Amino acid sequence: MKEIIIIGAGPGGLSAAMLLAHKNNKVRIFEKNPCVGGRNSEVSLGKYSFDLGPTFFLMKQILEEIFSETGRNLEDYVQLIHLNPMYRLKFSEDRVFFPRDYTNKEDMISEIERVYPGSSEGYLKYIEKEEIRFSKLEPCLKVPYNSYFDYLKPNFLKAIPYLDAFSSVHDVMGHYYSSEELKLAFTFQAKYIGMSPWVAPGTFTMISYLEHRFGICHVVGGLNKLSSAMAKAFQEMGGEVNLNSEVKKILFKGKEAVGIELKDGSKHYADKVIINADFAMAMRELVPDELRSKYSDAKLLKKKYSCSTFMIYLGLDKIYNEHPHHNIIFADDYKKNVDNINDLKDVGTDFSFYVQNPSVTDSTLAPEGHSVLYILVPVANNKSNLDWKNKQDSFKDSVLEKVEKIGEFHDLREHIKEIKIITPHDWEEEHGIFLGATFNLAHNLGQMLAMRPHNRLEGYKNLYIVGGGTHPGSGLPTIYESGRIAAKLIEEEFDE
Repeated sequence: MKEIIIIGAGPGGLSAAMLLAHKNNKVRIFEKNPCVGGRNSEVSLGKYSFDLGPTFFLMKQILEEIFSETGRNLEDYVQLIHLNPMYRLKFSEDRVFFPRDYTNKEDMISEIERVYPGSSEGYLKYIEKEEIRFSKLEPCLKVPYNSYFDYLKPNFLKAIPYLDAFSSVHDVMGHYYSSEELKLAFTFQAKYIGMSPWVAPGTFTMISYLEHRFGICHVVGGLNKLSSAMAKAFQEMGGEVNLNSEVKKILFKGKEAVGIELKDGSKHYADKVIINADFAMAMRELVPDELRSKYSDAKLLKKKYSCSTFMIYLGLDKIYNEHPHHNIIFADDYKKNVDNINDLKDVGTDFSFYVQNPSVTDSTLAPEGHSVLYILVPVANNKSNLDWKNKQDSFKDSVLEKVEKIGEFHDLREHIKEIKIITPHDWEEEHGIFLGATFNLAHNLGQMLAMRPHNRLEGYKNLYIVGGGTHPGSGLPTIYESGRIAAKLIEEEFDE
């Protein structure tokens, strides 16, 4: 029986853990927090429950496949609710759009024609063309890129004509829609990887395609229940989860990872070590300086990182039944808003924001007659040097005012019973996220595929990484896939 240690119980580590435990390996997870999930964990405020991070569950088939590969059924562990409309998009006082997914194609066509007459033909063309693109790209997301020679593999060569890597997602959407608002409705999803639709490579139109083609789900109790379900399945297979067990450093013999040392001084050894933590922070804190010439502090700072987020979690004594589960409110000048974020500037007073109103779908998150709201504002990461300690309160007031007036959650501040705020500074200092970049390394051309930190971490032996800082990238589905890729690499090495 081979031994594997995983540092962190986030979704990438849990997916690798499940698959490796199923192959009769001895797998141990060491998690510094008192619960599993990492950014996919739960926030509790009194009797109110929230997701800390992800709230959109799309491409659920990846997690279903991982459960199936271990002889299990995901829906035996969690209850899923398909959401339609998927969300409310508000562009102005008189322009509100409620997209449906393709399972409700006729309703979606009617909605497009209601708001953007004559544009439904572009939608049908979008589904048709992007389905072809995704069929070519999907195989490329399921394999590692450990060297540039991997670009010569047949699947990648077949995908090259469909990459659109030198166009932006906004440019690509111009092939389907003339309306600027419709382009934004199908490109704002670039924010799921913390990027601007005018900067994110056209390859990432697959995100909006997956959302529109297959829909999005809510998990009863919150998306954090996915991590709890994975941990439960892992433990059923004999896996070991050690909570409140912070790793101090990775132990090396030369450049071969041989185990870990915990903050309490105890040492644990294994045949393979998997890092499931924020990539840059893990390299700085867990790997000795003399062993990370490629990832020195200076080189890490030179890399490009995603935006950050300003978060407000609210427990309310009211339910806003008039609004759907997901709500996205666009800035008056959305491009200027995202350009400010990219340029590491203050977003000022004209900013976009997202409000999750999950209690209209799920009554388990708050007491009867009460609800929870999750508010997210994309902002610059901490390279901006914005002083969030002094800015926090005034910005919170500005956000709540906009949620009330523009988001139409009327009299919101009169109904707040619990509140929690997380700033970019908090993401870095309290949650261990380098520069507070909540979506990890940016997904520009120079940081994709073989140019992203490898799943089998280059320059080391027996050391692997999963999560948003490696291939395929940020977002729950691709993070799950990173765990599956790492598990396959390890099994292949064990079989040699």
